[in-house]
Amino acid sequence: MGVRVSAVTGSDLPEVADFLHRNLNDKVSAEAWARAVDVPWKVDAPNHGFHLRADDGTVVGAYLAFYSDRTVGGRSLRFCNLGAWCVRPEQRFHSLRLLKALLDQGCDVYTDLSPSGNVVPVNTRRGFRFLDTATELVPNLPGPPLPGAGSVTADRAAIARALTGRELQIFQDHADTAAARHLLLTRGDETCYVIFRKDRRKGLPLFASILYVSDPALFRRMFRQVSRHLLLRHGIPATLAEQRIVGGSLPGGRPLANPRRKMVLGDAVADPDVDYLYSELVCLSW
Repeated sequence: MGVRVSAVTGSDLPEVADFLHRNLNDKVSAEAWARAVDVPWKVDAPNHGFHLRADDGTVVGAYLAFYSDRTVGGRSLRFCNLGAWCVRPEQRFHSLRLLKALLDQGCDVYTDLSPSGNVVPVNTRRGFRFLDTATELVPNLPGPPLPGAGSVTADRAAIARALTGRELQIFQDHADTAAARHLLLTRGDETCYVIFRKDRRKGLPLFASILYVSDPALFRRMFRQVSRHLLLRHGIPATLAEQRIVGGSLPGGRPLANPRRKMVLGDAVADPDVDYLYSELVCLSW
């Protein structure tokens, strides 16, 4: 049976999303898969990734992509975040054709922020490098609020009023994504904008993974307030924080022995230029 590689267009999304729901993760509905790659930020995306079709027209594989145009060092760069990759066992021989199609587009930067174990060596052979993902696990504790310790809010109207410039643009770009959750930390005249997602480990949705922090120093100083807020307002008992994102260790944090790997390809950026915005991590809950 022949198999052809094609870009995922809007008309392909329903079939591709249904394929991923049935073959990759049935906890994510087909509608959620389709909504995830239809990103809310402004970008002239060439496609939503690539997919495989058999001669009879059946979708037998897909590799999703999330595109964004980011400014790094005064230069506009095209980022391609590689998302879900799934091929039916009978057509696994064709899997690398999907990766090749994505890389042949010549984007400036490619990221893979959730590579499975068998994908890691494939990426390595293609020149991807590992990001530093040293991560701490921190229990979220319900200690009493302290006078003058500052405030934490998840009220979107309040967050939008407080933010300006680049931070406001980030908020507007991510406000309607499925996985991004937003916080604003305030102490005196200092503010810190935070994006996190609710994550599973061993099937348990008990963790807040910190994706973006606008002021790491203030975040660390106010983490006890953040921790209390995550537990009492969101029902999340633990936080996962990469030191690269939050700028250092957190009170009560314990290093993970095997933090999840993340990878990047592209000489146009250094590791500090790579964050988790405009990616699968903010668009898809699993």
